[in-house]
Formats: sequence, C-alpha cells, structure tokens
Amino acid sequence: MTTVHNTTPQYPFTAVVGMDDLRLALLLNAVSPAVGGVLVRGEKGTAKSTAVRALSALMPAVDVVGGCRFACAPAAPDPGCPDGPHEPGAVEQRPTRMVELPVGASEDRLVGALDIERALSEGVKAFEPGLLADAHRGILYVDEVNLLHDHLVDLLLDAAAMGASYVEREGVSVRHAARFLLVGTMNPEEGELRPQLLDRFGLTVEVAASREPEQRVEVVRRRLAYDADPAGFAARWAAEEEGLRGRIAAARELLAHVVLGDAALRQIAATCAAFEVDGMRADIVMARTATALAAWAGRTDVQEEDVRQAALLALPHRRRRNPFDAPGLDEDKLDRTLEEFGGADEGADGEDDPEPDGPDGGPDGGGPGGAPPPREGGPQESPQQPEAELPHQQDHQAPQAPESPQAPEKSEPEPEPRPQAGAAGEKPAVGAAEPFRTRRLDVPGLGEGADGRRSRARTAHGRTTGARRPRGALGKLHLAATVQAAAPHQHARGRRGSGLVVRRDDLREAVREGREGNLVLFVVDASGSMAARKRMSAVKGAVLSLLLDAYQRRDKIGMITFRGAGAELALPPTSSVEAGAARLEQLPTGGRTPLSEGLLRAHEVLRVERMRDASRRPLLVVVTDGRATGGPEPVARAARAARLLAAEGTASVVVDCESGPVRLGLAGELARELQGTAVTLDELRADSVSALVRTVRGNRTDHANRKAA
Repeated sequence: MTTVHNTTPQYPFTAVVGMDDLRLALLLNAVSPAVGGVLVRGEKGTAKSTAVRALSALMPAVDVVGGCRFACAPAAPDPGCPDGPHEPGAVEQRPTRMVELPVGASEDRLVGALDIERALSEGVKAFEPGLLADAHRGILYVDEVNLLHDHLVDLLLDAAAMGASYVEREGVSVRHAARFLLVGTMNPEEGELRPQLLDRFGLTVEVAASREPEQRVEVVRRRLAYDADPAGFAARWAAEEEGLRGRIAAARELLAHVVLGDAALRQIAATCAAFEVDGMRADIVMARTATALAAWAGRTDVQEEDVRQAALLALPHRRRRNPFDAPGLDEDKLDRTLEEFGGADEGADGEDDPEPDGPDGGPDGGGPGGAPPPREGGPQESPQQPEAELPHQQDHQAPQAPESPQAPEKSEPEPEPRPQAGAAGEKPAVGAAEPFRTRRLDVPGLGEGADGRRSRARTAHGRTTGARRPRGALGKLHLAATVQAAAPHQHARGRRGSGLVVRRDDLREAVREGREGNLVLFVVDASGSMAARKRMSAVKGAVLSLLLDAYQRRDKIGMITFRGAGAELALPPTSSVEAGAARLEQLPTGGRTPLSEGLLRAHEVLRVERMRDASRRPLLVVVTDGRATGGPEPVARAARAARLLAAEGTASVVVDCESGPVRLGLAGELARELQGTAVTLDELRADSVSALVRTVRGNRTDHANRKAA
C-alpha cells in the first residue's frame, strides 16, 4: 500500500491519549513543514503509527494542476516537471497525501521507473512515478525506518536534501520535485539509524506506554470503541478535530509575523555550542521550531520557553557520539545555558519579554503560553497544550531517555536466565577499555545476503562484473550487452531508420558485486581464567570495538558467554548492537571454562538462524585464551565441537586473549580446528604497526596449503 486511501475513518488525532511530546512535534510540523519532520522512537505497541496516520486528516488541502501526476502547484508549477509544461487551466483541490514507504520497497518503487525498452527503441522517456513523486507536498511516512536498506536511505537522503528526485538509467534521466514532510518511526531494540539520516529529521521524540492504570484503561476504552464503530467514534471527535484543524490554520497564518529576536538567537546558538552538536543544521531547526512554537501559542515573539522546548525536541538525536550512546539531553545543563545567555530583548510589540523566573511567567510559570512546571523525576510536559486546547487529553508522556553509554534496558531483547549474582567463583563485572578501530574480518566467497559493508556479495549496487538475462523485472540495464544481443537481428527485424529495434529478449541486466552484512556471533569466554580485572577490561574493549565495527558494517550480532557449568545465549541475534554493548557491560566472570559448551551452543544458534535467513552468512568470533576445563576430556570435546562448526563451512575468527611471558598457544590450536584465523588483541587493531592484514580467506588458504604439504 502506498498512498493512504481508506473509506474507514482514521483514528482521530485528538482521541490519542497522552504522548504530549509526539503530538506537539507532529503539530509543529503541520504548522511549519520547514521544521524538517519527526523521528518517533519507542517500544512496540505505543500507537506511534496511529498518531502519525491521524495527522494527515488535520493537514490543509492542497491545490494541484489538473492531471499532473507530480502535484505541481498551480501558482508555481515545477518548470522541469515530466508532465509539463503546464498550460493555465483547471485547478484541483485534494487532501494532503500520506504516503507509506515499505521497508522492503525496491529502488524503482521509491524513485520511479523508466521504460528502458521504449527509451532505446523509440527515444521516449516513459516514466512511471514512484513514492517520492506521490509524497510531493505531502507526508512521507517510513515505519521501521531503521530497517530500511542502505541504498534506499541514500536515495531518501538525496531527495530530502535537494527537494527533488533524479532517476538515471544508462544516460536517460528524469527529474521531478520531491518536497515532503518526513516522518519515521522505529523500535530502538531493532537497531539504530545512520547518523546522516538521524540528522535529516528535524525533531525526535521518545514514546513509551503509560504505567498509570487509569490512562491505560482510557487507551483501551477508546480503542475498543473505535474498532466497534469507526464512523461513530470519529463523529464524536469531529468537533475537536475541526477545532484543532482551525488552530493549525491560524498558526500558519501567524507564522510569518513571528519575530525571532537576537536574545533568542543567542540562546539557540549557545545551546547548540554547549551540547557540541555537529554542523549548523541543529541551530536552524531550533530556530524554526521555536518560531513555530510561538505561532502555536498565538504569540508573535519567541520566548525562552520556546527555545527550551525546541532544544528538547531538536537536539537529543544529534547528541550521540557513538552508536552506544542513548539519545537524551541534560536538562539541568540546558537550563544553565539558557539562563547564562538569556537577556531582555524587545518583542515584536515593543514590550519587554516577561521575567525568566517566577510563578506567573517564564519557562517554569503558568502564565500565557508558558509551560507547566516539571514533574519531579520526569521531563517537561509539552508547552502550549493545555487541556482546553486538546480536549480530553491526559497529562502524561514518556520519560526522556537518560544520557548513558549504553542503550536503555527496555530496548534489548530478553536474555535467557542469567546465573545468580554471587554464585561460587563469580566476580563482579568490570568496565570495558576504550574501544578502537578494528581490522575488517570478512567471510570468504561470494554471498547474496542483505546489503551491508562487510563481505563480498552479489548485490543490486556496486561495481558491474557481467551481464545476464533479467530474472523477473529488469533491474540495472547493461547497455553494451543489450546492444550486442540486439545487433545480429536488425536486418531480420526490418530495421530501416537509425533507431535500434529492441525486443524484450534482448534486454540484459548488469550483474553487480558489492558488500553484504553478516551475522556476527560472538562467543565470549567469561570463566575464571579471564577474570583478572585489567585483562577482562581489555577483552571487553576488544569486543566493544568489534560491536562498533558490526554497527558500521550493517551486521546482525548475537552473543554467547560460557563459564562455570555451561553456556548461555546472552543476546539472541539482533540488529541492535546497543543491546550487545549493554550485555557486555554487565558480564561477570568466574568459574571453570566450558569451551565445548560455548561452541556447541554457537552451532545450535547458527542452525536456527540458517532456517530463518539462509542468505545471511555467519561469522563466528570466539574470544578466549583457548583453555578448556570442566567435565570429562574437556580439550577433546572442544576440538570435536570446533570440527563440527568447520564441517558446516562456518567462517571463524579466534581472538587470542592469552597474556604474559609464557604462552601456551591454545587459541591458535582452536583456530586450526575451526579452520579459521587467530589474531591477538594487538593484531586486532587496525592501526597496529606490527599486525599483518589477516582475513578468514587468507587463513583458510594457509590451512589448505598445510594440509597439501
């Protein structure tokens, strides 16, 4: 489904319970689309999609040129519109479209498709518009935006930055306008967004289900009433919807008259500098958001509470310094910055701004346009949304995510039961050393998995390595191969003019080679032999570095730990490396070293994952000193488990954690049994002067040569 056309009434926006920040962010974008869209982060089942879809019904209708597939404005049609040039004529009015981009959409579905056969044989640019054309002057909604393929993210970024979409196919190009309000929703436990895409969203909000029984009751009551009679439920909220629609229109009219004074600009610049956000986009977004907040409150001057609320919405997702940082903002630091750089500034009407503190005005007061006081232990409520203005809403919102080097607990998959703290031989967890840039470890051969940045694979993007007949719809045309296939038949086809007579059987698509993402399964030794605090800190730092590398290369990750009597799946395979970092941070050590149990557990996890996604190839990373203790014949059992993994072709790397002047070389023996490669902690570093470039492919070649000798 693309554009939303539904005879069933949407769930009313004003009937959404709680989620004040989300509703405010969406409304500010309705008032000023220049704010730049909204990213909604939250756990599953929190009505993120419901609120976003309900927004489209509040947006004003748009005038379009009659018959134009690209929604050109009659007053200023796009001069490069593929359906142009437009003659003065009929003007159509239609509701604002909300277009949904499915996670699994193809490139042609997003940007549109050219009929290459007609382009080659007739010289005609036959273009079928895509979702970007449908979303022009409307809303583009991406559910689970963090799961979007990288090449689609790149196209989306380009369109959002330039306000236009370009379709290029072997020298044939089409351009059309594509300006839209970008709204994305995501569940952080399934992985984070690339920083480039994060920065494209003007605002971000965190949502979570209310823990207050009365509010949860009201949510259920309204949802059941809507499901039983959608039309009747919508009719009961029609007056509130119309009132909110009118307020949006009034705020849009007022927006051009809002004055952003020098004092507010100084506060915006100082806040962005204090929180060390990259670039200038944050300053611009904050300025636009603060202006929209003032218009929403019915004022023509931007006040300090507008700047504060704009910072809470525009900066949290721009504060992340690495993928393990949770989005968030230190509100005490924000208040100190605003107070330090605040000052009297003439408003639009010539009167001074109200006092920054006090019971009747300012950010903590209850005066006109002011925000309500913060609840103890919780975040600020969204300003300019008193009960009377959004009828029947309740004053509850999700707590802000705290600044932390690890993801919040709610964003992690449920682990298996962990041994009780204080068990025999167990030592408390130690912190990880500083992460570093690691060498790339890849899987040998040529895969066909999901697009990523680790191992070689046949992909839709990358360098062209050959041509083949299309399998289904034509992808990337290989022009030279197509011409070569058509050339011998020109006389038989009665060619008379200069044009090439091309048939569908002549078309050849390019075979391309790029990179894929893999399943990186960590098997971490947490036994007593690894328990020295300095040593375990270095080991955790190495694993954290590999997790960061997996994030950058678009891998799925999983983590198995072994110690004591057995092994446990500490983190089921997931795209959330933040969850892996959190599990690693909490990992205690102690007890025996059941190496065979860890390897056998890895074999079982990989077997299940192959059934779920056969195209995603695994890379096993075993972090150990190679010792094996506990149970009968522990060394022999570990060797048999390693050979079992090798027999199934599992690519493996053993990170040798052995230290000290006397080394037994057990990790190297394990790597040979796995037919993998062994690297020390020093050799794992990309900047290590003494390290050799080691890959799984190279090690397997060495192993084959040794066997042949």
